Amino acid sequence: METEKVRDPVCGMLVDPEQLVVTFEGMRFAFCSEQCREHFLANPHLYIGKPGEPAPKQSGQLVLKRRRLHLDKPLTSAQAEEVADELRAMMGVTSIDISGNEISITYDLLQSTAGQIEGRLQQAGERLGQGWSVRLQRAFIHFLEESEVASREVRPDPHGHSGHRHS
Repeated sequence: METEKVRDPVCGMLVDPEQLVVTFEGMRFAFCSEQCREHFLANPHLYIGKPGEPAPKQSGQLVLKRRRLHLDKPLTSAQAEEVADELRAMMGVTSIDISGNEISITYDLLQSTAGQIEGRLQQAGERLGQGWSVRLQRAFIHFLEESEVASREVRPDPHGHSGHRHS
């Protein structure tokens, strides 16, 4: 007898109800991947709403971002194809263009972040540019993304006001 599948709240994929389980506010959630699980744990109210107010993901929102990442050295065409395949495997990535040491990538912020993309590049053995201005720019992008994600969360308010957090 096959177990009934449940929806991953981040990507919407049907998964086994015992896969990568998280209990949040008394509810159980299962995830297709560690990436989806981490995204949910960082900002659960992006994916679960409250009565009368669906979360951004539940209402079908996309938050597309396009970023340029600079590697410390240009990639050969074979390396570029491997890196592109690695990035395409991530949830939410919609386009990738690699030219020399520059990667232009478009992704849905509700499914992937610049930090996760950078982590995947490092797992693939690629090093991002290390100059102080490049590192500062990446840190600023991470901050902006964290702020944007937090501002989109639907939060239950014990005082009965609107559930959106406003910064």
